[in-house]
Amino acid sequence: MSRVFQAIEALLAVMLSAMVVMVFGNVVLRYAFNSGITVSEELARFFFVWITFIGAVVAMHDGSHLGMDGFVRTLSRRGKVICFTLSQSLILICCAMLFWGTWLQHEVNASTMAPVTEIPMIWVYGVSYVSALGIGAHALIKLWRVATGRIRDNELIDISENEEIHPIPVAGGADR
Repeated sequence: MSRVFQAIEALLAVMLSAMVVMVFGNVVLRYAFNSGITVSEELARFFFVWITFIGAVVAMHDGSHLGMDGFVRTLSRRGKVICFTLSQSLILICCAMLFWGTWLQHEVNASTMAPVTEIPMIWVYGVSYVSALGIGAHALIKLWRVATGRIRDNELIDISENEEIHPIPVAGGADR
């Protein structure tokens, strides 16, 4: 499974690189030649949407979403299990709503064409299916592990309140 996520992260890196090249290229073309490539503007926006939604699936897998682990750490194992089950259930409900909403809009998006590339907009907004299924599957697996008693204590807190691992020293050498 880690190879799948490594491939997804590589795809995200390629899309981000392409987005940077397209946007930077357009800036240079506009500044130097008073022209631009309109297709690159539209594709950069589409890539941004895809990077955001697919990145959310990767972040869910890595446990890198932010949360309130400071509060959850103070709870007993039972309290942690209850909070974990509630949060995963809410995530699953949100994924179901995202999938259903995308399904309801599918026909509209499939019949609406992008202004420049003229590709059906479902290719842009259809990423919601991918995101809802990916995050939903992850939440279902976690709920299954709770229901079968296979969840370990260190898995009950799979998010962090803070992105920093170590405190940043302040000027003068004193930590706050």
